[in-house]
Amino acid sequence: MPKGLEYLRRKLDSKRPGVNKRYAFYDMKNIVDDFGISTPPNLMWFKSVLGWCSKAVDSLNDRLNFRDFKNDNFGLNEIFRLNNADILMGSAIKGALISACDFIYIAQDDDGYPRLQVIDGGNATGELDPITGLLTEGYAVLERNDWDQPVLEAYFLPEVTYYIRSGENESVRTYHHGIAYPLLVPVIYKPDASRAFGRSRITRACMSIQGSAARTIKRSEISAEFYSFPQRYASGVDPDAEKLERWKATMASMLMFGNNANGDHPILGQFQQETMAPHNDQLKMFASLFAGETGLTMDDLGFVTANPSSAEAIKASHESLRLTAKKAQSYFGTAFLNAGIVAACLRDGMNYNRSAFYQTKPTWYPVFDTDYSSLSMIGDGAYKINQGIPGYFNKESLRDLTGIEPAED
Repeated sequence: MPKGLEYLRRKLDSKRPGVNKRYAFYDMKNIVDDFGISTPPNLMWFKSVLGWCSKAVDSLNDRLNFRDFKNDNFGLNEIFRLNNADILMGSAIKGALISACDFIYIAQDDDGYPRLQVIDGGNATGELDPITGLLTEGYAVLERNDWDQPVLEAYFLPEVTYYIRSGENESVRTYHHGIAYPLLVPVIYKPDASRAFGRSRITRACMSIQGSAARTIKRSEISAEFYSFPQRYASGVDPDAEKLERWKATMASMLMFGNNANGDHPILGQFQQETMAPHNDQLKMFASLFAGETGLTMDDLGFVTANPSSAEAIKASHESLRLTAKKAQSYFGTAFLNAGIVAACLRDGMNYNRSAFYQTKPTWYPVFDTDYSSLSMIGDGAYKINQGIPGYFNKESLRDLTGIEPAED
């Protein structure tokens, strides 16, 4: 039983702030809390910025490259190619990594062919069927005004979609498409039984660590002022002596003091110079915590730890990221297959059963590009295995391993 448009509106309103917060961290526009302990009042305006959350998303997104559908009996590859597959899938994957779930909105162009569009998780929601991974009903804001208020909304149900335009001339348009699925398909990252709509790559731990690191950078900037110009003092100066202007006294190469009335000369000294080492160590600690949380390395976050490594060493250091990327391929592959099924139904005007697509499999390029040494080892291993089991490796299986397209002939 559908829960209704008003329920989905309230659901989106409750989820939207969390999505916007993660986009703020990705865009490096987040506000970092200042404890106000070590910051002088006239420097409270100063904000430090870090791009670690952006790095966490992009490092995974850049390694997820969809290739095509294998055993494509229903022409799904053609649908995605005609909808700019590289941009469409890349945008959907990045948005899902940030907000945990993006959506693919399916409509028809003037010629009746499926048109696919990505809607971010802050502008769409729905009720999920945990068996198929499709929605039972969905809601999306297709257009907002300058004050972030919905202008054009869509309520998705099986066989029908309602378009609601707000404003002075509020209207509802009904689109009967006759397909047994809503024309809104979720693209979910890391779903589970407790979080059906997945989890964001930008976790609470990532946001907390980046905030702490940003405060460390701010403190180091303030300390750098004292590090550059250590504080000096002069005692025993005649009270009637001309007072020195502070900036002139700091920058002058030589200062001259005379004896006071009693014939005593001033005593000059310098306070212990500020050191940057504690700030550097603390920043490196936060970088280590962030790397452990996201599967990155210290080199990825700008801390060079060793000489340039070989391709195999780089892969070994990114083993956690590789496993995360392989699992993400299965999540997103299922989502793109679901979107292709709904689009094929709309294109052909047929309610295909999902079981008809059981042979269609999403395929991806390897997470890491194959270098010459790896290619040599793969070729040698495939040759030896084929000697023991003739035909075990063919050009398709080698293509899956290497990501290299076979020759046409």
